[in-house]
Amino acid sequence: MNRFAELLDALAYEPSRNNKLRMMTDYFRRTEDPERGYALAAMTGALSFTHAKPGIIRTLIAERTDPVLFDMSYDYVGDLSETVALMWPTPARDDDRRNSTPPTLAEVVQTLETAGKTDLPRLLTDWLDDLDETGRWALLKLITGSLRIGVSARLAKTAVAALGNLPPNEIEEVWHGLEPPYIDLFGWIEGREPKPDTRNPAPFRTPMLAHALDEEADFKALSPSDFVAEWKWDGIRVQAVTGIDAQGARVQKLYSRTGEDISGSFPDLVDAFSGEDFGEIAIDGELLILREGLVEPFSTLQQRLNRKTVSAKLVQQYPAHIRAYDLLSEGGEDLRALTFVERRARLEILVARLAHARLDLSSRVHFDDWEALAQARRDPAGAGAGADAEAIEGVMLKRMDSIYVPGRPKGLWYKWKRDPFNVDAVLMYAQRGHGKRSSFYSDYTFGVWRGEELVPVGKAYFGFTDQELIELDRYVRNHTRNRFGPVRELDFSHDVGLVLEVAFEGLNRSTRHKSGVAMRFPRVARIRWEKPARDADNLDVLEALLKGND
Repeated sequence: MNRFAELLDALAYEPSRNNKLRMMTDYFRRTEDPERGYALAAMTGALSFTHAKPGIIRTLIAERTDPVLFDMSYDYVGDLSETVALMWPTPARDDDRRNSTPPTLAEVVQTLETAGKTDLPRLLTDWLDDLDETGRWALLKLITGSLRIGVSARLAKTAVAALGNLPPNEIEEVWHGLEPPYIDLFGWIEGREPKPDTRNPAPFRTPMLAHALDEEADFKALSPSDFVAEWKWDGIRVQAVTGIDAQGARVQKLYSRTGEDISGSFPDLVDAFSGEDFGEIAIDGELLILREGLVEPFSTLQQRLNRKTVSAKLVQQYPAHIRAYDLLSEGGEDLRALTFVERRARLEILVARLAHARLDLSSRVHFDDWEALAQARRDPAGAGAGADAEAIEGVMLKRMDSIYVPGRPKGLWYKWKRDPFNVDAVLMYAQRGHGKRSSFYSDYTFGVWRGEELVPVGKAYFGFTDQELIELDRYVRNHTRNRFGPVRELDFSHDVGLVLEVAFEGLNRSTRHKSGVAMRFPRVARIRWEKPARDADNLDVLEALLKGND
């Protein structure tokens, strides 16, 4: 467990993607089964422990430390696992525990898989007693499911693939038929065993991604006649896959862009694709909420995301829909080696044949030159996007002869998002971050004026440089007027306060916020040190944007 903890600690503070890959690959190479398999499962989010709740950890530390000291420490550190790991007292070694050794990661996982709720306090106590500070932190992060170390599941799989010099997409395409501790996977990667035969009738395929368009450079290098354009809708990227298993039964799966199986959150879509007419297909598209044929804002889609249980009422209120823009497989035939134009023609025929209410086709944006496309991007409604044009993020450019290449190949697909909105807001609250930011106030809540009152309109935790983070953190510490656990309330009035220029992608009405609005993807665009708080924007500015959406 301590070796795994050292890896996590190093990853959390390492900014370089290549260095993270090297560190993980070295760990997988030097670590035996099943330890490395459980490490991979932890980093890809494949582990969960039913009974391990933060309340148990709080109870254990409360029995061993002064509660006032703990509250003060937790307020400063801002992270439960880190605070407990640092404050856990080193136990006296009696005869029974004199020869005890730190648990392995495999021992922790295998024990928790069978342990009951009443066993957990004793198990955690023994493990925390035997581990060092870093090991305690990793243990607590692991069991509470808050393992944030700046490593995506895709990056962890890429590190495993590097053991055998394989492309990461080969790991992705067998991943959903594997289970921790992945002994057969490592055996294949290292050339000791054949490729795992997962017999997955509805496999995930690594998606093809787009580069952000550089208007000045790319338009000079690209020819408009080589590309087609589509609207970029404000949903989430998914793959809808159907197949037939070894017993002849139909199988339907819905995957997120990262390969997570989200079928359980969208049973209505899974059921919709269960008909025999669908055959064996893999559709790449956008998951949206449609009402009366119109795309709802992303905030509406959020009502359906990350749900473990889905009620009939929720399904009825927020009907899920797929807007298809690529066809990866049909009738058992892999179409990814075809050109985009060829795949699109097959997709158009399929969607027309199915004529299903939960599936439609992504419409093309017609243009003759880059200026015409720029105009369509500025005014989607004027370019024929329809009454729901406000749900469009921009346009996608796809080279007509491009095959479907996993990853982010250069020169084939581009995304050209609409220019963000901007508003000047006053910093109201700040909270400590996580991982390498756990010592900084890096999560900022900001508001705009409604008469003489500031009302919160959003929260941002990126967009600033490391140097700006240091300056913002110093400002928070020097201008705090109230504390609420890890959150600080700042001084703000017409005469006092820090103004942030906030960029955001869109705006929706919200009954959950006092201001009545919710921002889409807010981030700090600029710190307005020179601007008085009284000159920050008024809520009327945002209301005007909302009225344009209504």
